[in-house]
This record gives sequence, structure tokens and C-alpha cells, in this order.
Amino acid sequence: MITRCPNCGAVASLDSLLAGEDAADLLVMVAALDAGVGKAALRYLGLFRPGKGRLTFSRSAKLLGELMPDMQRQAVSRGGVDYPAPPAAWLYGFQTALEARDTGRLKLPLKSHGWLYEVMAAWDGSGVLPQEQAAPATAPTPKPGQAASKTLAAAAALEGLRRG
Repeated sequence: MITRCPNCGAVASLDSLLAGEDAADLLVMVAALDAGVGKAALRYLGLFRPGKGRLTFSRSAKLLGELMPDMQRQAVSRGGVDYPAPPAAWLYGFQTALEARDTGRLKLPLKSHGWLYEVMAAWDGSGVLPQEQAAPATAPTPKPGQAASKTLAAAAALEGLRRG
């Protein structure tokens, strides 16, 4: 199966995607993130795409790898000061960058994460769009003494991924 990323323009077969070390590293990092954050992070990485060229899996994995320690510790540092960066802050930062691109306020391709970190350092917790504030889908509560259905739990998990 041939796949083409609508964000970065990379084209590869699914087999080679999973076999390639850089692509596999990128997929593992994205899979470790909340679905909404992972999706937004991939779109953000597209801001590093060179003019008419492609953003390679190697470069994408490197760029996301630079963010992962801060994403895991849920904080960003700017000017020697740590600022809280829960998943909502990352969503806000990624979306703000994409909106800035769409309105022409961002010079592309990006060279570093400095702009993103400046936005996140100024985040006050109120800039999250309503769709990100929606609670993730949960499975229906089983009746007392009844085991939760694995099918319903899996369907709820998939619904949560679809919304993210």
C-alpha cells in the first residue's frame, strides 16, 4: 500500500514506512502521545517542510524527538524559566502555529521550535479550543456485578481517537 502524507508530502509504501528506522521512530513517538496532540504535532512538523521539497522521516523524527522530553515532563523552558505545558498547552501551541501559517504571520519553513515555545510560555490555560476540551469518550458503565464489555471499551477508545 502506497501512502502519501498530506502534511509533509512524503510518499512511501506502508511496508517501507514500518521497516524504515526513522519512520518507525516517528510512529513510536506519535503513538506515545495523546491522539489529539499527536495529530497536531504531525501537522506542526509540516511547518518545517522545505519550500517545494519533502520533509524526510529522518528530519521529522529528529524534530519531534527534540520536543518529546518537554512533552513528557509537561513543561517548556524560555529564558531560564520553566512554564507548565500540559497536553492542552501543546495543542494550543501547535494550533496557534498553524493559524499563524494560514494568516501569513509565520515565515516558513521554520528552523527551530523557538516560536512555538514563545507561544507556549505565554499560554494562560484559556486558549484551548472547545473541541479539545471535550472529555474523551468512555465506555458505558456496567451494571453492578457485571464485567465491562471489551467490545464497548474498544469502541469507546476508537471514538476517543477519532475525536482527537
